[in-house]
Amino acid sequence: MAEGSTHNQHYKWIALSNTTLGVLMATINQSILIIALPVIFNGLKVNPLASNQTGLLLWVLLGFNVATTVLLVLFGRLSDMFGRVRLYNLGFLVFTLGSVLASLTWSQGTAGEVELIIFRIVQGIGGGFLFSNSAAILTDAFPQNQRGLALGLNQVAAIGGGIIGLLVGGALAATGHWRWVFLVNVPVGIFGTIWAFVALKEVSRRPSNQRLDILGNVTLTLGLLGIMLGLTYGIMPYGSHSMGWSNPRVIGELIGGFVFLIVFVIVETFTEQPLFNLRLFGIWPFTAGNLSGLLASLARGGLQFMLIIWLQGIYLPLHGISYANTPLIAGLYTLPQMLGFLVAGPISGTLSDRFGARTFATAGMVVTALGFYLLGSLPVDFNHWLFWIYLFVIGAGMGLFASPNSAAIMNSLPARYRGVGSGMRSTFTNAGSMLSMGIFFSIMIAGLAQKLPGTLYSGLTQHGIPAAGAAEISKLPPTSSLFAALLGYNPLKNLLQEFGLLSHIPAAQARYLTGHTYFPTLIGPPFMHGLKLAFLVSLIMSLVAAVVSFFRGKRYVHVEDSSEAVVPAPNSTK
Repeated sequence: MAEGSTHNQHYKWIALSNTTLGVLMATINQSILIIALPVIFNGLKVNPLASNQTGLLLWVLLGFNVATTVLLVLFGRLSDMFGRVRLYNLGFLVFTLGSVLASLTWSQGTAGEVELIIFRIVQGIGGGFLFSNSAAILTDAFPQNQRGLALGLNQVAAIGGGIIGLLVGGALAATGHWRWVFLVNVPVGIFGTIWAFVALKEVSRRPSNQRLDILGNVTLTLGLLGIMLGLTYGIMPYGSHSMGWSNPRVIGELIGGFVFLIVFVIVETFTEQPLFNLRLFGIWPFTAGNLSGLLASLARGGLQFMLIIWLQGIYLPLHGISYANTPLIAGLYTLPQMLGFLVAGPISGTLSDRFGARTFATAGMVVTALGFYLLGSLPVDFNHWLFWIYLFVIGAGMGLFASPNSAAIMNSLPARYRGVGSGMRSTFTNAGSMLSMGIFFSIMIAGLAQKLPGTLYSGLTQHGIPAAGAAEISKLPPTSSLFAALLGYNPLKNLLQEFGLLSHIPAAQARYLTGHTYFPTLIGPPFMHGLKLAFLVSLIMSLVAAVVSFFRGKRYVHVEDSSEAVVPAPNSTK
């Protein structure tokens, strides 16, 4: 079917609503777990301070993202070969199955965590099908002059879903029933699966005699997996070090990952039907859009984690909010960021259809950089109105950027490459988010390692803890402190009991040290030291993304020709 005949006025809105539902569901699932972790760990009877818990906690959080990221390009390629709608439908089904399995996790303790990680990976496989095909389906369904609006709404759902997930996760955590965190996806998934099967249509031609690039798949998967494993275990303690960057395993994983990625590039250069079509990078708007998108993801990917640790572990307990209620209230505190997305995203997408992507995408990253600067200027116990305003600024900046940038990337591609191009775009975005979390956590832990031991020691000795006992407790790994804050958990009670100190101090003193406010007060200044460094890095990456976006060139749309060659079309004069 010719591209021009696919833009049915009724069908395009069906495609938009269904793909937006799929992307929204998948991105809500990415963040819903962050804020509901305390009730999930409580339900699984997990002790956060037990050995090896940091690694398992990270995999519970990141298993979905890792599976999605390493499979996106493969799924995009398979979609070009076997049909985008068909594999998009399969994504809804697999994601729903993973959600059911996660809600049925039957074991407790470490075994329960391992089961949950496996089921999260199943969800990630389904999410990979959804992410890799949604933009391609929309690009097929909408005419060029409306793609910015369509992809903008889809991108607002993708980014805004991460914030909605915090709110939904907080509300479900307040019920105390952790299985609902996963069951909430099931009705949406069943409805979306049936609706996609009935309503969506294959409107793109599938090229014949296509083969799967097996060697490219293997090398890309091993490369991405090696780097992600290295980043994950690099932020864990190793020996006497607060982080694991000197761990031979981490070094080996990172080197191995980079080597496999180099081999992947070589393989793709000589493969007749490559998985990652390097010729597409000859289209400068495609390259510039993906590079600025990667930088934007690096800047914002770890933001939600840091905000939840700040709110749930420090700010809200300081204001007398019980740990049982902090997840819901922390979710509510992040709403202004979503409002910024909702206001700026559709407007930016619509205007970029008319005036081109460069101005709006560039301005979006400048506004985002301003938001990070403002957020970094706040003290640990901030004025909540300023906090909400600054979050709105960041949300609006990201909304301004995401819509036109996605539309510019997809508009630059020939129709036959939209599936793999969409997968490549999503891979850059998801990989940026994964790398961002590694960067944010590394910066935070480095900052905590500088300040936290001395702060713990002086704070405990000032409240009657013997110097020897305070010295032992001050050796608590910064990673454990960070995750204790994320889980809304005061580790001092366990540590004081472990070293036999709790029974030797007055009862009033013990209640204060193990209460809601002391640990947040203690960890607050070291935490802010690391957080300001992380925000500074995000500010710099946002400005670099703005520069790359500015130099993407004027408005560009690929024009199909009979040869279907990947040849850049001339820029329009707009």
